[in-house]
Amino acid sequence: MISVRNVGYTYMRGTPFEKTALKNISFDVADGEVVAIAGHTGSGKSTLIQLMAGLIDLQSGAIEIDGLSVADGAIRRKVGIVFQYPEHQLFEETVGDDIAFSPRNFGLSDEEISARVTEAMRQVGLDAALKSSSPFELSGGQRRRVAIAGILAFKPKYLILDEPTAGLDPPAKENLLRNLFDKPRATIILVSHNMDDIARLADRVIVLAQGENIFTGTPRQLFARQEILRRAGLEPPPVMKLLHALGIDAVALTADEAEKIIARNHLPHPLNQPITRPPKDGRSPELDA
Repeated sequence: MISVRNVGYTYMRGTPFEKTALKNISFDVADGEVVAIAGHTGSGKSTLIQLMAGLIDLQSGAIEIDGLSVADGAIRRKVGIVFQYPEHQLFEETVGDDIAFSPRNFGLSDEEISARVTEAMRQVGLDAALKSSSPFELSGGQRRRVAIAGILAFKPKYLILDEPTAGLDPPAKENLLRNLFDKPRATIILVSHNMDDIARLADRVIVLAQGENIFTGTPRQLFARQEILRRAGLEPPPVMKLLHALGIDAVALTADEAEKIIARNHLPHPLNQPITRPPKDGRSPELDA
Protein backbone atom coordinates (compact mmCIF):
# COMPACT_ATOMS: atom_id res chain seq x y z
CA MET A 1 0.00 0.00 0.00
CA ILE A 2 1.07 3.58 -0.67
CA SER A 3 0.29 6.08 2.08
CA VAL A 4 0.58 9.83 1.46
CA ARG A 5 0.07 12.02 4.52
CA ASN A 6 -0.02 15.83 4.72
CA VAL A 7 2.53 16.30 1.94
CA GLY A 8 3.54 19.80 0.94
CA TYR A 9 6.23 21.05 -1.39
CA THR A 10 7.56 24.50 -2.32
CA TYR A 11 10.06 25.28 -5.05
CA MET A 12 12.84 27.86 -4.47
CA ARG A 13 11.89 28.40 -0.84
CA GLY A 14 13.09 31.63 0.72
CA THR A 15 13.59 33.38 -2.62
CA PRO A 16 11.49 35.95 -4.50
CA PHE A 17 10.62 33.12 -6.92
CA GLU A 18 9.12 30.85 -4.25
CA LYS A 19 6.23 28.75 -5.59
CA THR A 20 4.08 26.31 -3.65
CA ALA A 21 3.45 23.17 -5.71
CA LEU A 22 1.59 21.00 -3.17
CA LYS A 23 -0.46 21.78 -0.08
CA ASN A 24 -1.32 19.20 2.57
CA ILE A 25 -1.97 16.24 0.22
CA SER A 26 -3.22 12.97 1.78
CA PHE A 27 -4.49 9.72 0.24
CA ASP A 28 -3.87 5.96 0.12
CA VAL A 29 -3.43 3.58 -2.81
CA ALA A 30 -4.39 -0.04 -2.13
CA ASP A 31 -2.63 -2.99 -3.75
CA GLY A 32 -4.08 -3.77 -7.18
CA GLU A 33 -5.79 -0.41 -7.63
CA VAL A 34 -5.57 1.89 -10.63
CA VAL A 35 -5.61 5.41 -9.21
CA ALA A 36 -5.62 8.36 -11.58
CA ILE A 37 -4.11 11.72 -10.64
CA ALA A 38 -5.76 14.40 -12.78
CA GLY A 39 -5.21 18.11 -13.07
CA HIS A 40 -4.30 20.90 -15.43
CA THR A 41 -0.71 21.94 -16.17
CA GLY A 42 0.81 23.38 -12.99
CA SER A 43 -1.57 21.58 -10.65
CA GLY A 44 1.24 19.68 -8.88
CA LYS A 45 0.87 16.26 -10.53
CA SER A 46 4.50 15.89 -11.62
CA THR A 47 5.86 17.06 -8.27
CA LEU A 48 3.65 14.57 -6.45
CA ILE A 49 4.74 11.54 -8.46
CA GLN A 50 8.41 12.49 -8.19
CA LEU A 51 7.99 12.60 -4.42
CA MET A 52 6.22 9.22 -4.49
CA ALA A 53 9.09 7.70 -6.48
CA GLY A 54 11.73 9.17 -4.15
CA LEU A 55 13.23 11.30 -6.93
CA ILE A 56 13.00 14.52 -4.92
CA ASP A 57 13.19 14.89 -1.15
CA LEU A 58 10.14 15.45 1.01
CA GLN A 59 9.84 18.85 2.68
CA SER A 60 6.78 18.19 4.84
CA GLY A 61 4.49 15.27 5.52
CA ALA A 62 5.24 11.59 4.92
CA ILE A 63 5.02 9.05 2.11
CA GLU A 64 5.32 5.33 2.88
CA ILE A 65 5.36 2.41 0.47
CA ASP A 66 4.63 -0.94 2.11
CA GLY A 67 5.66 0.65 5.41
CA LEU A 68 8.97 2.00 4.07
CA SER A 69 9.69 5.72 3.82
CA VAL A 70 10.34 6.97 0.29
CA ALA A 71 13.70 8.11 1.66
CA ASP A 72 14.65 4.41 1.99
CA GLY A 73 16.57 3.29 -1.09
CA ALA A 74 14.83 -0.10 -0.94
CA ILE A 75 11.69 1.38 -2.50
CA ARG A 76 13.51 1.68 -5.83
CA ARG A 77 12.92 -2.05 -6.29
CA LYS A 78 9.21 -1.52 -5.68
CA VAL A 79 8.39 1.59 -7.73
CA GLY A 80 8.80 2.15 -11.45
CA ILE A 81 8.07 5.53 -13.01
CA VAL A 82 7.46 6.21 -16.69
CA PHE A 83 7.74 9.88 -17.59
CA GLN A 84 5.71 11.63 -20.27
CA TYR A 85 8.24 11.04 -23.06
CA PRO A 86 10.26 8.04 -21.79
CA GLU A 87 11.71 7.38 -25.26
CA HIS A 88 14.01 10.35 -24.65
CA GLN A 89 15.79 8.18 -22.04
CA LEU A 90 16.80 5.40 -24.47
CA PHE A 91 20.57 5.05 -24.85
CA GLU A 92 21.63 1.43 -25.48
CA GLU A 93 22.59 0.08 -28.92
CA THR A 94 19.82 -2.52 -29.08
CA VAL A 95 16.24 -2.81 -27.87
CA GLY A 96 17.12 -5.88 -25.81
CA ASP A 97 20.02 -4.16 -24.03
CA ASP A 98 17.89 -1.11 -23.23
CA ILE A 99 15.13 -3.21 -21.69
CA ALA A 100 17.71 -5.31 -19.80
CA PHE A 101 19.41 -2.30 -18.21
CA SER A 102 17.41 -2.17 -14.95
CA PRO A 103 17.28 -5.91 -14.17
CA ARG A 104 21.01 -6.15 -14.96
CA ASN A 105 21.70 -3.40 -12.41
CA PHE A 106 19.78 -5.42 -9.84
CA GLY A 107 22.28 -8.28 -10.28
CA LEU A 108 19.98 -10.85 -11.88
CA SER A 109 21.36 -13.83 -13.81
CA ASP A 110 21.62 -13.68 -17.61
CA GLU A 111 18.90 -16.33 -17.87
CA GLU A 112 16.50 -14.35 -15.67
CA ILE A 113 17.31 -11.10 -17.49
CA SER A 114 16.56 -12.71 -20.86
CA ALA A 115 13.24 -14.07 -19.58
CA ARG A 116 12.25 -10.68 -18.20
CA VAL A 117 13.14 -8.88 -21.43
CA THR A 118 11.00 -11.32 -23.42
CA GLU A 119 8.07 -10.97 -21.01
CA ALA A 120 8.29 -7.16 -20.89
CA MET A 121 8.29 -6.98 -24.69
CA ARG A 122 5.20 -9.18 -24.77
CA GLN A 123 3.48 -6.97 -22.18
CA VAL A 124 3.83 -3.85 -24.30
CA GLY A 125 3.12 -5.58 -27.61
CA LEU A 126 6.62 -5.45 -29.11
CA ASP A 127 7.63 -8.10 -31.65
CA ALA A 128 10.42 -10.29 -30.25
CA ALA A 129 12.26 -9.89 -33.57
CA LEU A 130 12.99 -6.27 -32.61
CA LYS A 131 15.22 -7.33 -29.70
CA SER A 132 18.42 -6.92 -31.74
CA SER A 133 17.27 -3.72 -33.51
CA SER A 134 18.48 -0.24 -32.65
CA PRO A 135 15.79 1.62 -30.67
CA PHE A 136 16.60 4.73 -32.70
CA GLU A 137 15.42 3.05 -35.91
CA LEU A 138 11.93 2.41 -34.53
CA SER A 139 8.78 4.49 -34.81
CA GLY A 140 7.85 6.90 -32.03
CA GLY A 141 5.21 4.51 -30.68
CA GLN A 142 7.64 1.59 -30.69
CA ARG A 143 10.30 3.62 -28.86
CA ARG A 144 7.70 4.54 -26.24
CA ARG A 145 6.95 0.85 -25.72
CA VAL A 146 10.66 -0.02 -25.47
CA ALA A 147 11.08 2.57 -22.71
CA ILE A 148 8.05 1.28 -20.80
CA ALA A 149 9.24 -2.32 -21.23
CA GLY A 150 12.51 -1.28 -19.59
CA ILE A 151 10.55 -0.31 -16.47
CA LEU A 152 8.34 -3.41 -16.53
CA ALA A 153 11.40 -5.67 -16.84
CA PHE A 154 12.39 -5.15 -13.22
CA LYS A 155 8.80 -6.02 -12.18
CA PRO A 156 7.91 -3.07 -9.96
CA LYS A 157 5.03 -3.65 -7.58
CA TYR A 158 3.91 -0.05 -8.16
CA LEU A 159 3.93 1.55 -11.59
CA ILE A 160 3.61 5.32 -12.01
CA LEU A 161 2.65 6.39 -15.54
CA ASP A 162 2.92 10.09 -16.44
CA GLU A 163 0.73 10.72 -19.52
CA PRO A 164 1.90 7.41 -21.07
CA THR A 165 -0.03 7.91 -24.33
CA ALA A 166 0.96 11.54 -25.01
CA GLY A 167 1.78 12.07 -28.68
CA LEU A 168 0.73 8.58 -29.81
CA ASP A 169 -1.72 8.03 -32.66
CA PRO A 170 -5.02 6.28 -31.73
CA PRO A 171 -4.01 2.72 -32.78
CA ALA A 172 -0.67 2.94 -30.92
CA LYS A 173 -2.43 4.39 -27.88
CA GLU A 174 -5.05 1.62 -27.75
CA ASN A 175 -2.40 -1.07 -28.21
CA LEU A 176 -0.28 0.32 -25.39
CA LEU A 177 -3.16 0.74 -22.94
CA ARG A 178 -4.54 -2.72 -23.69
CA ASN A 179 -1.18 -4.32 -22.93
CA LEU A 180 -0.33 -2.17 -19.91
CA PHE A 181 -3.65 -2.71 -18.19
CA ASP A 182 -3.87 -6.43 -18.90
CA LYS A 183 -4.04 -8.57 -15.77
CA PRO A 184 -2.02 -9.58 -13.86
CA ARG A 185 -0.65 -6.11 -13.40
CA ALA A 186 1.12 -3.88 -10.94
CA THR A 187 -0.67 -1.32 -8.81
CA ILE A 188 -0.89 1.67 -11.16
CA ILE A 189 -0.85 5.42 -10.56
CA LEU A 190 -1.95 7.01 -13.83
CA VAL A 191 -1.25 10.71 -14.32
CA SER A 192 -3.51 12.12 -17.01
CA HIS A 193 -5.76 14.97 -18.02
CA ASN A 194 -7.58 12.71 -20.51
CA MET A 195 -10.94 12.04 -18.89
CA ASP A 196 -11.82 9.37 -21.47
CA ASP A 197 -8.80 7.26 -20.41
CA ILE A 198 -9.60 7.85 -16.74
CA ALA A 199 -13.24 6.83 -17.24
CA ARG A 200 -12.18 3.53 -18.81
CA LEU A 201 -9.19 2.62 -16.68
CA ALA A 202 -9.24 4.12 -13.18
CA ASP A 203 -10.80 2.72 -10.02
CA ARG A 204 -10.42 6.08 -8.28
CA VAL A 205 -9.45 9.63 -9.23
CA ILE A 206 -7.54 12.27 -7.28
CA VAL A 207 -8.03 15.75 -8.75
CA LEU A 208 -5.44 18.45 -8.08
CA ALA A 209 -5.90 22.18 -8.63
CA GLN A 210 -3.20 24.71 -7.72
CA GLY A 211 -1.48 22.15 -5.51
CA GLU A 212 -4.59 21.15 -3.56
CA ASN A 213 -6.54 17.90 -3.56
CA ILE A 214 -10.04 19.09 -4.49
CA PHE A 215 -11.61 15.67 -5.11
CA THR A 216 -11.09 11.98 -4.35
CA GLY A 217 -13.58 9.40 -5.58
CA THR A 218 -14.59 7.16 -8.46
CA PRO A 219 -14.76 8.39 -12.07
CA ARG A 220 -18.55 8.11 -11.91
CA GLN A 221 -18.65 10.32 -8.82
CA LEU A 222 -16.32 12.83 -10.47
CA PHE A 223 -18.36 13.17 -13.65
CA ALA A 224 -21.45 13.86 -11.56
CA ARG A 225 -19.59 16.91 -10.17
CA GLN A 226 -19.12 19.18 -13.16
CA GLU A 227 -18.05 22.06 -10.91
CA ILE A 228 -14.96 20.02 -9.91
CA LEU A 229 -13.97 19.53 -13.55
CA ARG A 230 -14.45 23.24 -14.26
CA ARG A 231 -12.40 24.26 -11.22
CA ALA A 232 -9.58 21.92 -12.27
CA GLY A 233 -9.71 23.05 -15.91
CA LEU A 234 -10.55 19.55 -17.13
CA GLU A 235 -12.80 18.52 -20.02
CA PRO A 236 -15.48 15.86 -19.42
CA PRO A 237 -15.20 12.72 -21.60
CA PRO A 238 -16.99 12.73 -24.98
CA VAL A 239 -19.86 10.54 -23.75
CA MET A 240 -20.64 13.05 -21.01
CA LYS A 241 -20.52 15.95 -23.48
CA LEU A 242 -23.04 14.08 -25.63
CA LEU A 243 -25.46 13.56 -22.74
CA HIS A 244 -25.21 17.21 -21.74
CA ALA A 245 -25.84 18.31 -25.34
CA LEU A 246 -29.02 16.22 -25.31
CA GLY A 247 -30.12 17.76 -22.01
CA ILE A 248 -29.80 14.49 -20.09
CA ASP A 249 -28.71 14.73 -16.45
CA ALA A 250 -26.94 11.37 -16.08
CA VAL A 251 -23.45 9.87 -15.89
CA ALA A 252 -21.98 7.46 -18.45
CA LEU A 253 -18.44 6.12 -18.58
CA THR A 254 -18.70 4.34 -21.94
CA ALA A 255 -20.48 4.75 -25.27
CA ASP A 256 -22.61 1.68 -24.48
CA GLU A 257 -23.78 3.24 -21.22
CA ALA A 258 -24.59 6.50 -22.98
CA GLU A 259 -26.61 4.69 -25.65
CA LYS A 260 -28.71 2.91 -23.02
CA ILE A 261 -29.33 6.17 -21.16
CA ILE A 262 -30.41 7.88 -24.39
CA ALA A 263 -32.79 4.99 -25.14
CA ARG A 264 -34.30 5.17 -21.64
CA ASN A 265 -34.98 8.85 -22.20
CA HIS A 266 -36.86 7.95 -25.42
CA LEU A 267 -34.56 10.05 -27.57
CA PRO A 268 -33.46 8.98 -31.05
CA HIS A 269 -29.82 7.97 -31.36
CA PRO A 270 -27.88 11.09 -32.48
CA LEU A 271 -26.41 9.22 -35.47
CA ASN A 272 -29.80 7.94 -36.62
CA GLN A 273 -31.66 11.25 -36.82
CA PRO A 274 -33.05 12.27 -40.24
CA ILE A 275 -31.03 14.71 -42.32
CA THR A 276 -32.71 18.06 -43.02
CA ARG A 277 -32.32 19.64 -46.44
CA PRO A 278 -32.25 23.42 -46.91
CA PRO A 279 -35.77 24.89 -47.37
CA LYS A 280 -36.97 25.66 -50.91
CA ASP A 281 -38.99 28.82 -51.63
CA GLY A 282 -39.62 29.45 -47.95
CA ARG A 283 -41.30 26.09 -47.39
CA SER A 284 -40.59 23.82 -44.42
CA PRO A 285 -37.31 21.84 -44.57
CA GLU A 286 -37.50 18.50 -46.35
CA LEU A 287 -36.47 15.35 -44.52
CA ASP A 288 -34.57 12.37 -45.86
CA ALA A 289 -36.34 9.23 -44.76
